Amino acid sequence: MYAIVETGGKQLRVEEGQSIFVEKLNAEEGSEIVLDKVVAFSDKTMKLGAPYVKGAKVTCKVEKQGKEKKIIIFKYKAKKGSTHRKQGHRQPYTKLTVTKIEA
Repeated sequence: MYAIVETGGKQLRVEEGQSIFVEKLNAEEGSEIVLDKVVAFSDKTMKLGAPYVKGAKVTCKVEKQGKEKKIIIFKYKAKKGSTHRKQGHRQPYTKLTVTKIEA
């Protein structure tokens, strides 16, 4: 059994017991969070939403909040004197563990 949920502008395929990394959510570590934007659900048959499956929800436990590794953005234009620009970024995330899928 799996579900496709939408969170943070992205869609993720999740199963029970799976750990996922999503965009930062306002929730404390150890708390329960419910993702109710379920796009599709499958157990023996496939249920598709228009745009979401009614009554379907995915319950998750918040494992931790954190930041990903730093990525380096380096912009450069050839044959131009001073167009080097280096910038870094660390994207915040929330690690969730899927505990229950209901439909």
